[in-house]
Amino acid sequence: MKNMSFRKKFILGLFICFAVFLGYRGYKVATTTFPDSEEESTLSLGKNEILHLEINGVIMNGKKFLQNLKRYSEEDAVKAIVIEINSPGGAVGPSQEIYLEIKRAKAETKKPIVCVSTGLIASGGYYSAMGCDHLMVAPGTMIGSIGVIMEFANLEDLYSWAKVKRYTITSGKFKDSGSEYRAMRDDERKLFQDMINEVYDQFRNTVAEARNLPVDFVSQYADGRVMTGAKAVELKFADSTGTFEDAIRLAAKQANLKEDDYHVLRPRRQRPSFFSFFMDNDEEDDLNSLSDIGDVKALMKGELSGKSVDQVIKTLFKMKTLNQPMMIMPGYWE
Repeated sequence: MKNMSFRKKFILGLFICFAVFLGYRGYKVATTTFPDSEEESTLSLGKNEILHLEINGVIMNGKKFLQNLKRYSEEDAVKAIVIEINSPGGAVGPSQEIYLEIKRAKAETKKPIVCVSTGLIASGGYYSAMGCDHLMVAPGTMIGSIGVIMEFANLEDLYSWAKVKRYTITSGKFKDSGSEYRAMRDDERKLFQDMINEVYDQFRNTVAEARNLPVDFVSQYADGRVMTGAKAVELKFADSTGTFEDAIRLAAKQANLKEDDYHVLRPRRQRPSFFSFFMDNDEEDDLNSLSDIGDVKALMKGELSGKSVDQVIKTLFKMKTLNQPMMIMPGYWE
């Protein structure tokens, strides 16, 4: 091992990680669910609260966000909701679920809901925001990326190099579609393309309905491109430009709250563990948090540089998204 070159160590490490990932893919692991923090459980609400929720990083389940949305939006003291989004998008189902639950909360509570982004609100993150009453962005916010992508890996040559042979026993010809150990057949490619087209239509039509824009007009810009916040407002893909504080003031105004007569309620956000990344969990998957975990860097200390560790984590995260449709900003994983 000591005589191996850095490149060989790196490739071997990735291969081992991928092999472990494949072994656990689809396997349900029981995880411990920790109760909410004492601060949250004993949280006392004031007379007028503006609920501040966040959607950060890659959207892979969104369950913590949805728990907080349901838990606090129904409180009488909460008069308005501001959702701060900084996300390149994520998995299709969770992005749609967040959109639908925001829409439901708006309909059931009759409280104003303002979405704001001063950094990045793309693809699934943008889809989620379609449930809000008002979308505010900074002039330089990166916004849009209306589209769907599905990635696959063909590791035939790598398996051959490693002298590994893989095979499956299936109940139907499409059951192992997308397998990384063989090339994709034409009928499989068509099956996946039809699915992507269907999900794309759902995305485009949702934007057209939420933004009150003609479908043909939305189609001109629904090709995966991103644009600035200023351009999005000009084209009516967003409502106004402003900052987070502007969004708070707007929500207060829409809720008929006087200045300095309200409090911003911020539920405490728990940090995900590295191992929850591989398992079903109740936390929002946040790539930025994952890349800061000391245990992961300590595990690889002396073998890889800090930058390479971050790249390994990104690679692992990308593996998790293989073979599933994603609403995510182009080039995010590069």
